[in-house]
Amino acid sequence: MSDARTTLALPKALGLNGEKLAAYYQPIIAMDTRRIMGYEVLARAVKGDFVRSLGPFFSDESVPDEEHILVDRLLREQAFAKLGRTEDPPMLFINLKPSWIYRYEQSGELFTLSLLQKYGIDPRRVVIEITEQSFRGSMEVLRTVVDLYREQGCQIAIDDVGSGFSSFDRIAQIQPNLLKIDIHMIKKSATHDGYFGVLRSFSDMAELIGASLLVEGVETREDLARSIQAGARYVQGFMFAKAEADFRASDSFAAIIIEELERHLLHHVISERDWQVKAEQLAKKLARIREKAGNMDDKDGWALQLLPELDSGYIRVYLCNQDGIQLSANYCRELDGSWRSEDQFRGANWCWRPYFVPNLVQMNEDRRSIVSRAYIDLDTHAWIRTISVLVGPGLILFADLVDMEHGAQSF
Repeated sequence: MSDARTTLALPKALGLNGEKLAAYYQPIIAMDTRRIMGYEVLARAVKGDFVRSLGPFFSDESVPDEEHILVDRLLREQAFAKLGRTEDPPMLFINLKPSWIYRYEQSGELFTLSLLQKYGIDPRRVVIEITEQSFRGSMEVLRTVVDLYREQGCQIAIDDVGSGFSSFDRIAQIQPNLLKIDIHMIKKSATHDGYFGVLRSFSDMAELIGASLLVEGVETREDLARSIQAGARYVQGFMFAKAEADFRASDSFAAIIIEELERHLLHHVISERDWQVKAEQLAKKLARIREKAGNMDDKDGWALQLLPELDSGYIRVYLCNQDGIQLSANYCRELDGSWRSEDQFRGANWCWRPYFVPNLVQMNEDRRSIVSRAYIDLDTHAWIRTISVLVGPGLILFADLVDMEHGAQSF
């Protein structure tokens, strides 16, 4: 694109002082390939070695949409022209505000699709990233336009998941290919278990709707480790690179990703094996009780004989039948290490708990104990795991243990 097109009749709000508009590219790295899979296109004003972000210009609500769109289209065409010249091109993430897309109803034109044709770009190499925290237009129109991009082969991403715009309702309606997690969610998750739990829930949601999780704003090793723990398939941030004028070699950050993935795998394999050992030890304790006492009719007897053998990590023990009906009292550990009985839980049905049915299906005479994934306890709000042990036919003992390595303080 000529210099004239990037300087002619540009909005005064840009505040250009001999600067030129330039599309810059921040790499996005894939965990599975350990390679750069694509780039987010970002707007910059450049003069010599001086580079200035145009983020403030695009977030200035006093600037008319027409001026935002004019500048964005100039930069978008730069990016597509570059992509069209690139052998084995990466994916490009193009930021589009819903209010811009909404104008399709008046114009009937989608500028991005015209650029795909102009520069001979495979639409599958383009990700339409829906931005903006506030949008009060018609969701029906927005979804219609998004579907037009999708029908051409473009992928769809929703930015700032967890913000006001990206409500669960809108995510469900748009059905994106990628969910981008806001940087503040990652930072808060490092010190707050509640935010970490919400962050992990986005990974579960992404899996359920057939989307991948992309964490942006990764600045440190701790951020990267937490992103992997949260289930991110893709990451981007200053830890790898700021937005730059050119594409990098695809393996530029492979060593960093490989090292962190190996550390993640080693840590979690060791941790899961330790938990399985705990489960097997608990099953052996119950087997010894059964050898001595036989099949006790008093279901509380199993717990009462087991409690003295449990270390301080155990906080709750109870027995259920295979239908999830609780047959014993709850036995809960007090702060002084003693146990209290909670009789009001007899007859409660726990088959709705996420771990109950998977554990029930897996347990048999050959595999008598199962460990759940970590979750936050309803009563104590601590991260715990539940060990399920097949005591006898149709009788399951559940033991809740604190997971000291999980949650916000695990790194």
